Amino acid sequence: MWRVALHGSRVRFRVTVTAALAAFLLSTVLYLIFAVLIRQDVKGDLGEELSREGRRISTLIHAGALPVPRIYPVDDTLAQVVDGRHRVVAASSGMQGRPPLAFPRPPPGDDSRTGRSCAVDAPGGPCFQIVEYRVGLPGPGEQFVYTLAPEPGLFPRPLLAALLAVGIPAVTGLAGYGTWLSASQALRSVEAIRRELDEITATDIQRRVPVPGRRDEIAVLADSINATLDRLEEAVARQRAFVVDVSHELRSPLAGLRMELELALADPDATDLPDTLRALLNNTDRLGAVVDDLLALARLEADRNFPREAVDLTELADQEVLRRPRRARVTVLSEGPVTVAGGRSELARLLTNLIDNADRHARAAVTVIVGAEEPATAVVEVIDDGLGIHPEDRERVFERFTRLTEGRHRDAGGTGLGLAISRDIAAAHGGSLVLADRRADDEGARFVLRLPRKGSAGTPSLGR
Repeated sequence: MWRVALHGSRVRFRVTVTAALAAFLLSTVLYLIFAVLIRQDVKGDLGEELSREGRRISTLIHAGALPVPRIYPVDDTLAQVVDGRHRVVAASSGMQGRPPLAFPRPPPGDDSRTGRSCAVDAPGGPCFQIVEYRVGLPGPGEQFVYTLAPEPGLFPRPLLAALLAVGIPAVTGLAGYGTWLSASQALRSVEAIRRELDEITATDIQRRVPVPGRRDEIAVLADSINATLDRLEEAVARQRAFVVDVSHELRSPLAGLRMELELALADPDATDLPDTLRALLNNTDRLGAVVDDLLALARLEADRNFPREAVDLTELADQEVLRRPRRARVTVLSEGPVTVAGGRSELARLLTNLIDNADRHARAAVTVIVGAEEPATAVVEVIDDGLGIHPEDRERVFERFTRLTEGRHRDAGGTGLGLAISRDIAAAHGGSLVLADRRADDEGARFVLRLPRKGSAGTPSLGR
């Protein structure tokens, strides 16, 4: 139990750490984006301020009211006026005694330029944001007004940056806490399902796992588990019934063998040895038939990937009819080859079971009709002229060891497994086997086998 709890804690831990890391990375990226946007906003405001100051100085130059040698007698604004010969005409207090700014002139047709430079001799920082205006006509009389300020750093508004930085661990913690709670709630439902599954055994397989009230993935998982348990309970019930039936079927021939041996031992002189041996042989044959059918069922259930080849059902039906003598007259009707892809031995056993069943219950005749239906379906009909089967019993005859009131399925020579095996073989080939109505009002049974055809070109169609 503690191992399961440990695994649950590990799952919660991994999910929580993953969610927290994702939240940390996302919040960090958002923080950097906001920092860049704030810096761009500050740079925009600074550019507007520098432009405004540059236009004001340009207005003073046009009016001839520019103070010399200083632009601002009491101010720390960085500004400089340079003439066409690259001489400083005026400067703010912070730019006094400094060489002319080495900044590109505005292009022809434009009287202003904005930009940044890290090769400026000015106080306040390594790099500066600069706004330049041209005053006057191009030539010796033109002048250039520079306003500049240190370029904003990565966090020009420290208080806002600090507040945003606090949000990173806060978002990370909230995401981790919320994920831990969600994972814990989900795992509680999983733990309840696991506990119930651990307590389910073959003796109480009718129990089911609890389904959470919320219709989420875990509820769907619980529904799937319960559906699987339903199928498992049904399979176990069938298996138990099958074991009981097999035990009963094997008991009869074994009891017959024991009885013959006991009679022979009780009075050896009065025993007719040939008759006793024939009785023993008959019971042995019946026992071997049951065992053979059980092995066939086991092979079909264990592995349906048997080798497949092209099989002509018309030819195979003829071979199975001629393989041994029959009590009734068996007739095979077909207009030509009807080919399917399947296991030859499996299909031969299917046809033999159907023909043997019809032969045991027919009055005088059995008819096998081989043909085709569209689209690309092979059809084999096995019809006898016996007493027939009531419609309510048509599905029961395909169950293992089924006993009908009329005794049709438990006749002498039958094991009670032939039709069940035949239907399993048909299903393994992607086909079907049903007990259908007769074509006319005649008595008897009509078994209809349908299988996918291997190539429909040139195959005659069977009228329905």
